[in-house]
Amino acid sequence: MAHVLHIQVSPRGEDSFSIRVARAFLEAYAEAHAEDTIETLDLPAHAPPAFLGDAAGAKMHTLGGQGLPDKEARVWEGIVEAVNHLKRADKLVISSPMWNFGVPYHLKHYIDVIVQPQETFRYTESGEVEGLLAGRPALLILARGGRYGPGTSGEAMDYQLPYLRAVLRFIGLEKIDTVLVEPTVAEGPDAAARALDAAIATVRKKARTF
Repeated sequence: MAHVLHIQVSPRGEDSFSIRVARAFLEAYAEAHAEDTIETLDLPAHAPPAFLGDAAGAKMHTLGGQGLPDKEARVWEGIVEAVNHLKRADKLVISSPMWNFGVPYHLKHYIDVIVQPQETFRYTESGEVEGLLAGRPALLILARGGRYGPGTSGEAMDYQLPYLRAVLRFIGLEKIDTVLVEPTVAEGPDAAARALDAAIATVRKKARTF
């Protein structure tokens, strides 16, 4: 039995393209894998701990192999709790819109909390980075107002997909699949509806083998 963690990033509810596609995926996944469990973490509604001075200090002390002062240690407990929640997942699904060519601040905040030394990555004796979450597959469901996929004129402005791939690989996730929902705005409602329908059809097929 596997546990699927869906990280939901959009705050737009039923109006969100990424949420609607993710919901179709999860429904199809549940039908194909009835023994598995599915959990959705709604980041806009349930933000992880703030990453402020004490958290940054704890991270640097951890990187240096040093002990943590009491105040930093208390803050670090909240960070580790968020990391452990992610670690309990066997499979990861992230559904997110593109904001200003990148990821929404909700997701960036989450990434800044969970990418931590000795928790999701470490440095080897040779100074190489080793991701500690290896073996987990990930699916990215990414909605974008225009066309930013491979071969489009907007590809050079896509700081969403390359960034997410880089972060996930950094912490050890190598099996990364992607479904793009685009364009949702630039070419009008008919094009958006076609993009939505195509993405839903795609994720329903992927759900069987994810």
